[in-house]
Amino acid sequence: MKRYLLQKTGGFVLTAILVSILTFFVIQILPGDPALLMLGTEATPEIYARVRVEMNLDKPVLQRYFGWFADFLKGQWGNSWRYSMPVRDLVARAFPLSILLAFLSVGAALLVATPAGMFMAARPKTYSARLISVLTQAGLGLPQFWVGLLLIQVFAVNMRLLPAGGNSSYASFLLPTLTLALPRAAILSRFMRVGMADALRQDYIRTARAKGVSSRAIFFKHALRNGSLAVVTVAGLQFAQLFAGTIVVEQVFGLPGVGQLLLTGVFQRDLPLVQAVVMVIVFLILLFDLAFDLCLGLLDPRIRYE
Repeated sequence: MKRYLLQKTGGFVLTAILVSILTFFVIQILPGDPALLMLGTEATPEIYARVRVEMNLDKPVLQRYFGWFADFLKGQWGNSWRYSMPVRDLVARAFPLSILLAFLSVGAALLVATPAGMFMAARPKTYSARLISVLTQAGLGLPQFWVGLLLIQVFAVNMRLLPAGGNSSYASFLLPTLTLALPRAAILSRFMRVGMADALRQDYIRTARAKGVSSRAIFFKHALRNGSLAVVTVAGLQFAQLFAGTIVVEQVFGLPGVGQLLLTGVFQRDLPLVQAVVMVIVFLILLFDLAFDLCLGLLDPRIRYE
């Protein structure tokens, strides 16, 4: 376990450094001058030059990168060029919303996908299982923005049951959660079906049946743990994907999350904001990746971290 954790830590550090370098230099080559974007075209040359000095744009690129990276490690993330306020405050405001939305979406997807996949594996030839399979296949191709707009039209505009957007109450998270959960439930249910079907064909399941173990015990006690390994892995990947990329859904529902913040920073060439958001995203993704790896070890004792 110690060796595994050391390897993971080394991978974390290397990944963080590579991502910081890539993000910094990609922002540098984008067209447009951040100082001009902030001041507009009517600013005088004196004001323009002073703003470039304040933004450290007058220094060489490598000097700016190493200076920023050293400050980031110290917790000094600077001020946003776009919002003129500390980057840490902006990050602290946006990230809890995105984390909550990711947890709710993956949790809702698992609540739907687990029984659906188990049913399709237990009774694959029934009409109900075939209907669920068709619905999951259709769910894989649904565009998220279209699903979100449809849910707004039905539940917010026509029925007036739920708010159309914002984050003023817990009810406002229902529609974006459904928008993100539906296509992911389709994916997870198919993985659950394949995993459970494969587990039910194993030798230890036939041995349990030969010993007279009840079908319920075989299904829930013996097959479920091994059959859900792939689902846990994919759910972890989906959580990372949701956490890093919910820009479209945040735009549809007007949620001030990480996606909106990152998109604004890229458009405005707000380097301190973009760098900090990307680094925090990478750190949290790597942390949750480690957590899901450890969960797999709990589900399957055969997995050893060496």
